[in-house]
Amino acid sequence: MDNTVTGRALGKKLLRVLEGKCETIPPVWLMRQAGRYLPEYRSTREEAGGFLKLCFNPELAAEVTLQPVRRFGFDAAILFSDILVVPLALGRKVEFLVGEGPKLEPLGDAAGIAALRKTIDVNVLAPIYETVGRVKSELDNKTTLIGFCGAPWTVATYMVAGEATPDQAPARLLAYRDPESFERLIDRIVQASIEYLIGQFKAGAEVVQIFDTWAGVLGPEQFERWCVAPTQKIVEGVRRQLPTAKIIGFPRGAGAMALPYVEMTGVSAVGIDWTFERSIARDTLQPRVPVQGNIDPLALLAGGAALDREVDDVMKELGGGPLIFNLGHGILPATPIANVERMLKRVRG
Repeated sequence: MDNTVTGRALGKKLLRVLEGKCETIPPVWLMRQAGRYLPEYRSTREEAGGFLKLCFNPELAAEVTLQPVRRFGFDAAILFSDILVVPLALGRKVEFLVGEGPKLEPLGDAAGIAALRKTIDVNVLAPIYETVGRVKSELDNKTTLIGFCGAPWTVATYMVAGEATPDQAPARLLAYRDPESFERLIDRIVQASIEYLIGQFKAGAEVVQIFDTWAGVLGPEQFERWCVAPTQKIVEGVRRQLPTAKIIGFPRGAGAMALPYVEMTGVSAVGIDWTFERSIARDTLQPRVPVQGNIDPLALLAGGAALDREVDDVMKELGGGPLIFNLGHGILPATPIANVERMLKRVRG
């Protein structure tokens, strides 16, 4: 792996790792690091008057993006927003109901898909770009700013069903019954995501992550068609305009498909969930790209010796290669702050 570090990466540990460098103490950030486990986040969300209002208030969204960096000294800030702002920018209604999660207008036929906007509404996303710029102006020269989007498959699952379902059967059924219409939906999300990520880079993001939270419900053939191919198109589309763009892919639940995902998509690094065998990631993935992960969020919630063992195992198996230390999915709302502090102390020695 190329260990050349570009000038822009010299001061930022996460960027050095994305260039292929191994760090004795790896960079650390956590998925959902700005969230309900932090009292300052809960206070700011209440001030905003709701989740989506917080996402589209640049001043407050920048504040909650920065809160965990101030408290814990993470090596990266990740933009506070949501993957479902893309459906909003494509003209779909999206709302978040307390205790119920996201609700959308279900999109289950060819006519509904055809009615989607051809391009994103830039006015919808303008506040997000403003948030990126605000955060970038507040960060020091050692902290990386990460933007993100949802992968087309995961975004489509919410758009088709109108909500999260246990196995995302509505989207899987539509993909089997009417693959042509489903592919049109995926293509529309691909193009929207390319525009959205480029907008984030231009506003100040230094890295972006593509979250494919529901990749693990797909069989091998479907995984290649609906997870790998669309992500590859996004990576290529972004790099046509920004050739050096750093893009982390997170195909949760990919398992044995993680290696072809890395080889075919061209991502700069791959995130693995807590079910992924670390020795396999070390032997098959790390020689190709940096690996990000993969503490079980429940181990972080539990704390104590169980957490210590998880941390030590990640460092033992993955610490000898390019590693971005993270969770295997988002931090849970009930996680004690003391457990996060304990984990960081152990990682950082």
